[in-house]
Amino acid sequence: MFRRVLLLSALLGLALGARYHLGTPITEELAAQYDLRPVVLPDGRGLPPGEGRVEEGERIYAEKCASCHGARGEGYPFNRLVSEPFPITPDTEPVEYAIGNYWQYATTLYDYIRRAMPFGAEGTLTDEEVYHLVAFLLYMNGITEADTPINQKTLPQVRMPARELLQLDPETKRRFPWLTLP
Repeated sequence: MFRRVLLLSALLGLALGARYHLGTPITEELAAQYDLRPVVLPDGRGLPPGEGRVEEGERIYAEKCASCHGARGEGYPFNRLVSEPFPITPDTEPVEYAIGNYWQYATTLYDYIRRAMPFGAEGTLTDEEVYHLVAFLLYMNGITEADTPINQKTLPQVRMPARELLQLDPETKRRFPWLTLP
């Protein structure tokens, strides 16, 4: 009896696998859609050529980002992007997390925007548009000046206020053990 059930299960699995093309090799074109390279590392490796300015970033933000993140990055209906540039503490509420107080590397901001924004049209921004948006968002968070160009050389040099969050807690030997992600 057990062998019959096992055999029947195996045959059923093979039949369903064939129906849903399980085990079918993936095409090169489909694999390319999911290729995450080149990633942008904290030291700037992987950043493409280009340059961004605050003024142009403000225009692009109003056109492609404000409907989800608020006119000035205040965060409605989706996440807040702009805050005072203070590192978060155990008393900071998760709704207050933003670029200025939570992100440890400016290069990660570039990489995230390039891959995941704008919502529903991910990957449609050009490298230049992403640089402009990063310049605008860093300026809005009080991290850079309005006339600071953002490019391959300057972006890795931006010191984010939340970089200290990467330090280990001396008591628990863990990174920010009090932090609860939203």
